[in-house]
Amino acid sequence: MSVRCPWAGEDPLYVAYHDEEWGVPVRDERLLFEFLLLEGAQAGLSWYTVLKKRAHYREVFDAFDPVRIAAWDDARQAALLADAGIIRNRAKVAAAVDNARAWLRLRAEGIDPVAWLWSFVGGQPLHNAWQTLAEVPATTAASEAMSRALRARGFRFVGPTICYAFMQATGMVNDHLVGCPRHQACAELARAL
Repeated sequence: MSVRCPWAGEDPLYVAYHDEEWGVPVRDERLLFEFLLLEGAQAGLSWYTVLKKRAHYREVFDAFDPVRIAAWDDARQAALLADAGIIRNRAKVAAAVDNARAWLRLRAEGIDPVAWLWSFVGGQPLHNAWQTLAEVPATTAASEAMSRALRARGFRFVGPTICYAFMQATGMVNDHLVGCPRHQACAELARAL
């Protein structure tokens, strides 16, 4: 009998995220950038906290357009810090601007951010075969390498744990438990790439 990964719980929002998004390979640049910023916003909090606020983030974070976010001035950042619909943390909002600028520098250097990020897993999703949540690591050598590379390029709130969560969310790593129906579904999606 297949059973959904236990971290999804019973909340419809979390179940939908588990069943429709988590572990699905993402090659869309805007969506990868969104996940990178939201994983950073999640630092020290639960992903559920971010998930509940994601629709509002999309609205006030200019649909996660790095060009627009890179242009935010102090007044715009101050306005965001007054918005209860997001995580009001000065360092995280400032990091979004820095990360947008770093993302644009990658492009300016002729680096495709999508291909570059995916290079940390060899360009294809990694499929694990965890039986229990206790087996799933918080970091890996790949997430540590991604973190070092991102930091070297000026990104912030991109520690190894955040990078691994980003890799799981965007399907770079399939960490659905083997007993979960999404494990096989995500593996099939990856084969279709």
